[in-house]
Amino acid sequence: MTLGEHPDLADWRRSALTPGICSVTLRQCTIGEVVGTVAEAGLAGVEWGTDVHIRDASSADEAREATAASGLEVLSLGSYYRVGSSGGFAALADLAVRLGAPRIRVWAGEQGSAEADTATWNAVVQDAQRIAELAAERSLEIAFEYHGGTLTDTAATTLRLLERVDRGNVRTYWQPAVGLSDQAALESLHRVLPYVSGVHCFSWWPEQERLPLSGRKQLWQSVADILREAGQPVDMMLEFVADDLPANVGSDAEFLNHIALGED
Repeated sequence: MTLGEHPDLADWRRSALTPGICSVTLRQCTIGEVVGTVAEAGLAGVEWGTDVHIRDASSADEAREATAASGLEVLSLGSYYRVGSSGGFAALADLAVRLGAPRIRVWAGEQGSAEADTATWNAVVQDAQRIAELAAERSLEIAFEYHGGTLTDTAATTLRLLERVDRGNVRTYWQPAVGLSDQAALESLHRVLPYVSGVHCFSWWPEQERLPLSGRKQLWQSVADILREAGQPVDMMLEFVADDLPANVGSDAEFLNHIALGED
């Protein structure tokens, strides 16, 4: 597959792994520019973020129409909703429906698991159950960001949270935690694998130095192999390209497309 060659979406779904991008990667671009870059890179879809691009009904309509017109798929709505806040989630869920997103990404509170007390855990669990019901009414899935500074900052605490929430439409994303070796990162993926619906793909090493995705080639090939062997649909979404430059999306996308299809 050459750069810019865009397989039919059905081909990606047959492979179980759908390569896409988070619009936050292209935060400085317009909706039209994001879609153009993604289509040119041969990716299959976009996680549209509420940080810049999806702010209201008008922008949701624009993104939905532009995504479909380019033969791409809306993978999810990347929100910054902090579970446990008991905030107004219904409007966000309605925005996801308008966008045509099957899933809303949320954040598991505002504290890391090591600092969170019982009251914090209980608040996040109860709010997650509440928003899960609101999402289910709209046939939406919820997925936790797998991230430091939240209750889903380790595999163990992610499993603990998911088991306590205990809702069929609540799952998680995964990404390699900053500073983890390949082996440790893969071990964390194996632990949460049954619940993973999306993966944020970037190569930071040894800490937050941003490399091309292929800079951790062995890690990402192994991630794709593990996901493919599990046989469940998972979106693999580029995030944080080197130097935050749109020009670097193409090479990362080419590598992601190859590993998503199981090519060397």
